[in-house]
Amino acid sequence: MARLQGKRTLITGGTTGIGLETARQFIAEGARVIVTGVNPDSIRKAQTELGPDVLVLFADSASVAAQQQLAQDVQAHYGQLDIAFINAGVSVWQAIEAWTEDMFDRSFDTNVKGPYFLIQALLPVFANPASVVLNASINAHVGAAHSSIYAATKAALLNMSKTLSGELLGRGIRINAVSPGPVNTPLYDKLGIPDIYREQVNKDIAATIPFGRFGTPEEVAKAVLYLASDESRWTVGSEIIVDGGRTLNG
Repeated sequence: MARLQGKRTLITGGTTGIGLETARQFIAEGARVIVTGVNPDSIRKAQTELGPDVLVLFADSASVAAQQQLAQDVQAHYGQLDIAFINAGVSVWQAIEAWTEDMFDRSFDTNVKGPYFLIQALLPVFANPASVVLNASINAHVGAAHSSIYAATKAALLNMSKTLSGELLGRGIRINAVSPGPVNTPLYDKLGIPDIYREQVNKDIAATIPFGRFGTPEEVAKAVLYLASDESRWTVGSEIIVDGGRTLNG
């Protein structure tokens, strides 16, 4: 039998990159899937690729109201929810001098506040048992220059996987995290690196990875699939690092 047969799943930020690949793998394993996104073009492309049986919704992760509406939409569509992969996020890397309060707030709203209040809003919707997977990052562990705000948001999200596990396990909700290293996704296209420097920057990043290359969305999605499935039913408040050995270098 397929590993997620009949499971009702939600994937935020599911129209590109790791989220979209996870949606593909969930569907292949028999899951029913709702994905969210914010870019109209990406939403249209994902709907075309994933097919008419998949509900693709616009939902801004930075908006608490949007997360509450999303929970209502999920309940209306499924009744209950078995799996949530909370993946939507932004990655902004800048020197400390470049940050403004608005930019700071946007990063924390998208990466921390939105996910937190989505979990809160989904509490009446989650089945028992249910699995929640948070997409964190190895930057919660690695002190990379210019990553101060991004890393802080991911450290907060990673800690939630532990603290909320202790709080919600009695309700049958287990929470875990996947922490990718550098992965070839559209997220890297949003870092503002000029094309002329992109190849060199990619080489510099790859040189920090013992495996010698960026990861792929498929490789991260495999870890998400394990944490989402009943195979990991005794795994709670844990983190799977998928980084080609990047954190071995500190």
